[in-house]
Amino acid sequence: MPMVMPMSAEPILSVKDLSVAVRSASGWKTVVDKVSFEVAERQTFALVGESGSGKSVTALSIMGLMPANAALVTGQAVMDGRNLVDLPEAEMTRLRGDRIAMIFQEPMSALNPVMTVGRQIAEPLIRHRGLSRAAARAEALRLMDRVRIPSPGVRAASYPHELSGGMLQRVMIASALACAPKLLIADEPTTALDVTIQAQILELIRELQREDGMSVLFITHDMGVVAELAERTVVMFRSRVIEEGATEDIFHRPQNDYTRRLLASAPRLGSLGASALPLPYADVDVDDASTPAEAVDTIRHDLPPQVEVKNLSVRFDLRQGIFGRVHARVHAVEDVSFDIRQGETLSLVGESGCGKSTTGRALLRLAQPVGGQIRIDGQDIHALPHAALTQARRKMQMIFQDPFSSLNPRMRIGDAIAEPMLAHDLIPAAQAPAEVARLLRQVGLSPEMASRWPHEFSGGQRQRIAIARALAVEPKFIVADESVSALDVTIKAQIVNLMMQLQRDLGLTYLFISHDMAVVERISHRVAVMYLGEIVEIGPRAAIFGNPGHAYTRRLLDAVPEPDPARRLAPRAVAAGEVRTPIRPADYVVPFRNMRRVGPDHFVLQDGAA
Repeated sequence: MPMVMPMSAEPILSVKDLSVAVRSASGWKTVVDKVSFEVAERQTFALVGESGSGKSVTALSIMGLMPANAALVTGQAVMDGRNLVDLPEAEMTRLRGDRIAMIFQEPMSALNPVMTVGRQIAEPLIRHRGLSRAAARAEALRLMDRVRIPSPGVRAASYPHELSGGMLQRVMIASALACAPKLLIADEPTTALDVTIQAQILELIRELQREDGMSVLFITHDMGVVAELAERTVVMFRSRVIEEGATEDIFHRPQNDYTRRLLASAPRLGSLGASALPLPYADVDVDDASTPAEAVDTIRHDLPPQVEVKNLSVRFDLRQGIFGRVHARVHAVEDVSFDIRQGETLSLVGESGCGKSTTGRALLRLAQPVGGQIRIDGQDIHALPHAALTQARRKMQMIFQDPFSSLNPRMRIGDAIAEPMLAHDLIPAAQAPAEVARLLRQVGLSPEMASRWPHEFSGGQRQRIAIARALAVEPKFIVADESVSALDVTIKAQIVNLMMQLQRDLGLTYLFISHDMAVVERISHRVAVMYLGEIVEIGPRAAIFGNPGHAYTRRLLDAVPEPDPARRLAPRAVAAGEVRTPIRPADYVVPFRNMRRVGPDHFVLQDGAA
């Protein structure tokens, strides 16, 4: 383990030889192994690594949140001269939320679903500061205003399920800052957020740190976030610290091979230049799955478009009253048109709620349009009777964001992969094991894994299984709905490379749905940007990233964190607020809009406001 660098000032937190073992069926397993580091006053310190490296367990151990009957914590985590590891629970309870606070990755899981958010922000003020309920409520409103929650008086009475992910994360920050802690631990607080909301939260944390002078221990696997926030960085791998140093040194002079691989996997906007073709990540460990070494033109320019979408609209009725009268509608997708050629990847990008996933589901007839036409290989998908649709679905498959939810937990993965082949009578049952083995090898997994259950795999492996199952019926068109959004950076790079290789080998056509602009730049031939159910810009990848024509596209690109520590102190213009609602009154008339051509195959929506 690298030697801890001495700090010029007294550290606010000193961790030395921290180890954590958790109870398993086979005995005690070490998940954090003699980790040491120091966080200085007013410093932002990043703890970096993939899922399973021990980052979050380290933070939970410092906070005293590991279950006593299932975890054994040893070593030191010294704050204010006291070892937090040895403190009695009653004393640790007095410290939590007061001197040291934590923001969790999933605010919906961390917040109480049956308490209003205002009451939850006020709770630490009542417990630690002894404020009356009225005084705590007034202070909670002030904190909500401080973290830029609009209309705090109204939002304070809301329950967690009534707020968006970005607003929930602001609620968590307000609650954590209620008692002005000296150390804030932020555990992947932006991983599940859209890129523009992530930029707002990161800028908010930086601003609050400057105002309050607190220290921040930021846990993440996103090297772009590390570069923009952290002064000092520790890299963890398989429960150990493998490298530590100033963030600039980690980025420009990494000493460990894993650190170099982590940095190589970090997507960088503009890295492809004017290239018209997708380009795989270099220097990425791909678990024996072969990957292309260079850009390859996979588009069949000699054939008509494989997917044709014309004026697609999808709306959902909102009803009220005992008679169920329609009082409003969600205009999820409005007058959307695009083509995709065989072998092409069209990426559909935008924030949550913009209509990306609904568009993808409508293409596969998993959502019912109210207007428009969808043709795949010349067939009108929404005019097909049920039997013909079942047959047509052999040509089109979907890869979902959460592979664990899309896999049956009671079915071995070999059976899950074989099921669609048997359902379509593509092979006899006796041939299924051999086909499953072939598909597993094709996605970089071992055939021996066929007998395992879904819970026995990592997130990246489960996504490979989902891809293998989609390939089982030999489709030509795949909708990949946020298929890499929840993955660590190196695993994300592996899956992107795998998808490019399969496209080259099998001639696959992709609709790639994502809010990750850096990944979109890597994998796309063309890009369509959605906002409030409409495509506001569509064109070649190089044109969208090099010369964006719509204000919303520019906002998306400006919000992407760059893995460059030199940008850490540079001021950033971050748009405030959330995406406007797509809910319209029942009598709303959709205005006519024109797409204006601004370059070769590059179109921008006129009169579109972002």
